[in-house]
Amino acid sequence: MNSPATEPPPLPLKLRGVTKAFGKTIAVDDVSLDLHPGELLGLVGPSGCGKSTLLRLIAGLERIDSGTIEVGCELVDDGRKWTDPEQRGVGLVFQDHALFPHLTVADNVGFGLRRRSAIERQTEVVRLLNLVGLEHLAKRYPHEVSGGERQRVSLARALAPGPRLLLLDEPFASLDPNRRTQVRSDLISLLRAAQTPAVLVTHDQTEALAVGDRVAVMCAGQIQQVGAPLDVYARPVNRFVAGFMGEARFLPLTAASGGLVTELGPVVGDSAAAANSLAVVRPSDVDLEVDPAGTAVIERAEYRGATWSYEIRLASDLLVLSTQPRSVVAPAGTRVHPRLATHHDVVIIPADEPPET
Repeated sequence: MNSPATEPPPLPLKLRGVTKAFGKTIAVDDVSLDLHPGELLGLVGPSGCGKSTLLRLIAGLERIDSGTIEVGCELVDDGRKWTDPEQRGVGLVFQDHALFPHLTVADNVGFGLRRRSAIERQTEVVRLLNLVGLEHLAKRYPHEVSGGERQRVSLARALAPGPRLLLLDEPFASLDPNRRTQVRSDLISLLRAAQTPAVLVTHDQTEALAVGDRVAVMCAGQIQQVGAPLDVYARPVNRFVAGFMGEARFLPLTAASGGLVTELGPVVGDSAAAANSLAVVRPSDVDLEVDPAGTAVIERAEYRGATWSYEIRLASDLLVLSTQPRSVVAPAGTRVHPRLATHHDVVIIPADEPPET
């Protein structure tokens, strides 16, 4: 006898055709997006692309003009019906932490639990402070703890009411680079432990790739691509995504009997695509050989500790980048022979102009 099929869990977040304008400026343009149970989604894009506005729409801090927003299968905004932020079951974490300076760490965490009994509130605060590793700081005030610790307090406070999803808006922007990496790692571990689905907004491509189960790339109010981090980086759908998600240069393609050819050598692809496509060339795709008779010249050499980054001007006057071990020293003005690395598959994208940011 066949067992009855189990219903899939509801999506924590479902957006369909969400649009928001401020006057004549369209900040969010026909965005459709799903968040899966337990998923951490990195929402990344340049400043002014609409990602923070989208987060505010999901939270209920702004109202949409058209489309629908569902949180846990509950319609919370369709341009007419609108649910208050407090009723959406959505937690918020901002880059400035927004902690109450006159409350202790414990009281900040317990702020959203005021309707519970004193015993229930105290038990939950202790559990959350243990979760974020701050039980020893319960009686301190926000100004008495570090920036990373304040961020963890902010996270614990957002998790306290048991939100259906968590929204994080540039949560690491105020931290110095060394602390940022550690706090980010801690945050991911905490979200995994709490099994809370989350959307993390950032303008930092490396951060989005490191944090997200999936990455959504946004530009000019629209989602350009959604996918696993490796897919978004290695298989970008257009020129904007390719250039924004990592250092890249774009080379014209020429049809050849064996497929396609760039100025740096052949690539795998259909020769029929040559007229309407470009090859995405990243620094790791380009090998170089110092050669006094080389037709290319190093324009800029940048030492990065473990590696050198070289900007190379080709005979066609186009520029490409090459990352080399620190043992390969070639100052600006050195003539070289660059070529595509044989172990890398070069991505081919449409030659359309990227959207305006």
